[in-house]
Amino acid sequence: MAASDTVTGLEVHDVRFPTSERLDGSDAMNPDPDYSAAYVVLHTGGGPPGHGLCFTIGRGNDVMAAAIRSLAPYLVGRPVPVTAAGLAALHHDLTHDSQLRWLGPEKGVMQMAAGAVINAAWDLAAARAGLPVWEFLAALTPEELVALVDFRYLTDALTPGEALAILRAAAPGRAERTARLKAEGYPAYTTSPGWLGYDDATLVRLARQAVADGFGQIKLKVGADLDDDTRRMRLARDAVGPGVRIAVDANQRWDVAEAVRWMTALAPYAPYWIEEPTSPDDVLGHAAVRTGQPVKVATGEHAANRVVFKQLLQAGAVDFVQIDAARVAGVNENLAILLLAAKYGVPVCPHAGGVGLCELVQHLAMFDYVAVSGSREDRVIEYVDHLHDHFSDPAVVERGRYRAPTAPGFSARMKPASLAAHRFPDGPVWRARRPPHRRPGEQEVPV
Repeated sequence: MAASDTVTGLEVHDVRFPTSERLDGSDAMNPDPDYSAAYVVLHTGGGPPGHGLCFTIGRGNDVMAAAIRSLAPYLVGRPVPVTAAGLAALHHDLTHDSQLRWLGPEKGVMQMAAGAVINAAWDLAAARAGLPVWEFLAALTPEELVALVDFRYLTDALTPGEALAILRAAAPGRAERTARLKAEGYPAYTTSPGWLGYDDATLVRLARQAVADGFGQIKLKVGADLDDDTRRMRLARDAVGPGVRIAVDANQRWDVAEAVRWMTALAPYAPYWIEEPTSPDDVLGHAAVRTGQPVKVATGEHAANRVVFKQLLQAGAVDFVQIDAARVAGVNENLAILLLAAKYGVPVCPHAGGVGLCELVQHLAMFDYVAVSGSREDRVIEYVDHLHDHFSDPAVVERGRYRAPTAPGFSARMKPASLAAHRFPDGPVWRARRPPHRRPGEQEVPV
C-alpha cells in the first residue's frame, strides 16, 4: 500500500483562548470559561490532512488531548478512510474497543476524543472528494448513510428499516433543497448579547445590534438570580420588540421544581425556549419541566450519546433537539440523532458558539435539511461572533443566516499562526499571562 493511501500520523494540540478575561461565554454554571480546543491533525503520505477538534472551556483540555493521543494506534498505518464504508469501520473501531469503552461506556472523555478523531477523518475524506462535508454526506445513498449508524440500543425507537425509509422519502428533493440552501442559507440565532457577565448596557446594545443584523432570535443566559433575570429579560424584550424570539439558557443550573418556578416567573416576557433547565442526564426531569410550565424545552448539547437522545424523545421531554458536533462520537453518531429526531418529528436546533463549533455543526444542520428532515421550519443554528478569525474557512453569517460552506472539508482547519500563539502553556499568549515566578502548569498554593 502506498504511503499516500495510509494515515501516517496523529498530531494533537492543546489550544486555549483567554475568553474569561472579558466574560465571553459566561453563564450561571460556567462563570469564567477559557474557550479551548484539543485539536487534531491526521497526516497522510500525500494529499490534504484531516482536521478535527474537541471543545472544552479550559482546564481539562490536557486530559482531552491525552485521550485523543491514546487513539493513535487505531489510525497510524490504517488505510485513509475516504469512503462511507471506511468511515463506518473507523467509527466502530474507535467506539468499540472494550478496554477504552469501559471508561464510559460511550460517554465522557473517550467518547469526545473518538468524536474529534472521527470528525477529522470526515474532514479528510470530504477534502479528498473536493466537497464540503454537508454536501459530501448529502451525496451518499440512503443505504450508505444507514450503514454509518450504530443501531445498538436504538431499535426499540428506530430500526434500520425505518431510518432507510426516512432517507428514501427525502431523496427526491435533495437537489432542489441543495440549490435553495446555496441561494438562501440556513437560519441562525445569536447568543452574543446574552452572556451572564455582561452589564445591562452591553446586553441592550448587542440585542439591538442583533436585530439590525437580521437575526430573528437571540438567547440570554439565566439561572443565577431570578430578580436579575427578570430585569434582563425585560430589558431584552424592550430592546428587540415583540416580534423577535428570545430563548433562555440555564446551563443545567436548576432542580426540577426550581426550573418550573423560575420559568413560570419569566413566562410573561415570552421566552421561546428554556435550554438545559436541569441535569443533561435527567430525562424524566426534563419531561417534568416541560409539562410543569408554559415554555418549550430544548436540550442536548451535553447529552452523552444517542441513547440519551432516544430517551428524551421517547419520554416527550423536549421540543427542540440540540446536537453538538464535538460532544458525541462525531458525524456518525450525530447522524443517528438526526434520524431519531426525524422519526419523532422534533426540530433540530444545533448548539454552537465555542471554538470551531459553529464551523462544524453548520454542516450537520445543512445535511439534515437536504437529506434527512427536508425542513428548515422552526430550525435555527446557534451563532456566537467570536474566534472565527482563527479558522481558514470560518463560518459566515449574513442577515441572520449561515451561508452554505463551499470549501472542501469540515471547515475545521485552524490557522498555523493561531495554533502557535495560543498553544498552552507555552504559546506567547499564555507566556504573557504567566506570573514570572511560576513554572508552566504550576498551581499557586494558598498560604
